[in-house]
Order: sequence, then C-alpha cells, then structure tokens
Amino acid sequence: MGPILLAIVLSLPIGISLGLLGGGGSILTVPVLIYALGVEEKSAIAASLLVVGTTSIFAAITHARAGNVVWRTALVFAGAGMVGAYLGGLVAQFIPASILLVLFALIMFGTAFAMWRGRASSTSAPNSAKRELPLTKIVVEGLVVGVVTGLVGAGGGFLVVPALALLGGLPMHQAVGSSLVVIALKSFAGFAGYAAHTTVDYTLTAIMTAAAVAGSFVGGAVAKRVPQELLRKGFAIFVFVMAVFLIGKQLQAFLA
Repeated sequence: MGPILLAIVLSLPIGISLGLLGGGGSILTVPVLIYALGVEEKSAIAASLLVVGTTSIFAAITHARAGNVVWRTALVFAGAGMVGAYLGGLVAQFIPASILLVLFALIMFGTAFAMWRGRASSTSAPNSAKRELPLTKIVVEGLVVGVVTGLVGAGGGFLVVPALALLGGLPMHQAVGSSLVVIALKSFAGFAGYAAHTTVDYTLTAIMTAAAVAGSFVGGAVAKRVPQELLRKGFAIFVFVMAVFLIGKQLQAFLA
C-alpha cells in the first residue's frame, strides 16, 4: 500500500494546480512518476499526458458551467495542438530520454519566469473576447505548443493561457477555462503518439488520475479565496525549485 498511498498524496497537488491556475499539471506529474514512483522516463511522460488530460476534462467542466470556456477559440487552438502533440509523441521515440528531460527542465525554467512576471499584458477588456479570431496565428501557436506537449509530456497550460489571451483576445478567466479544454485534447493526442511505442502502467495511472481529479475540485474551490498574485509567485518558486532538481538529477546521472 505504500506506493499507492504515495501516488495518491503526490497526485493531489497536480489536480490542485490545474484547478487553481489552468496548467502546471505535467510539471508536477513527470518528476513525481520518475523520481518518487520509479517509473521509466518515457513511460512517465506518456502516463503524465493521460493523467493531465483526464484531470483537465473535469476541471474544464467546472469552468464551462461558469461560462469561462470560449469554445470556438479553444477548439481551433486544440485542433492544431492535437496535430502537433501527436507528431511530437511519435518523434519522441528517436530522442534520448535524458535530452527530453533536460528540455522539460528548460520549459519549467521558462514557466517559472513567466509566472513570476505575471500576465499583466494578457488582461483584456471585457469586450475583447468578441474580437475577430486571428485563425492563422492561433493555428501556428497551437502547432508549436502541441509539439512541445507531445515531446516532453507538458500539457502547456502556461503557454496556452497567454496565447489565448494575447492572440485570441480573451479575458484571463476565459483564457484559463479555455486552456483546460486545449490541454485535455492535446494531452490525449500526445498520449496516442507515445502509446505507439511506449508501455504504460494503467493501474498506477488510474490511481493518480483519480487523486488528481479530486485535487482539481479542491483547487477550483480554493482559487476563489486565495489572492492570485500570491498563488502565481508561490507556484513560480516551486516550479523553479523542481527545474533545478530535475537538472541536478540529470547532471548526477551524467557524471556517474
């Protein structure tokens, strides 16, 4: 029961992160699977995509009920992202796991920097959501974020939210809600690419998913009570520490 309890306890923050901020699930899931639960690197990335994708669906339902999902924008972005994610998942079989993890850590550093700075530039006026959708930019951005998703198992929430706010002209609360739809669809596409060449422990993945879904409801409830500035900067520090840990582990393995 030890590993199962550990998986449940460590999966709760994954869902809480998605419920609070509309992203960050994979940043937690991949290191948990590899370093806490001993899962092989590429299997961990594949399982991460399944955990985050399923959890995002439940989190998106909560946001959709509140009217925070702009379906046209989310589905266009997700469509392009799914193509990129599937291709990234297929290409990942030709890239050493150590390189994928270093790339993942670099994305974490970028995420931490973006989170610390905040998203002031993405705060739009209420009527901005009605602006004409720049389809070409959304498709290109979706493809790029999708490839990253497929390669390293990152749902891309902290890449998707600014893209939806800046390119799609969505207010922040709608960008977060729509991001969860995009993350869910892209994650499943990336998993399909990985499933072609990677085995997954579905029992462990199901346990983690159930705990993460529970955490997403907690995150959604707490988000209304905790200042977003405090959450954002606290999460930025945590992601930075996790990135340093991941790089340190790779350097240790290299020197060994």
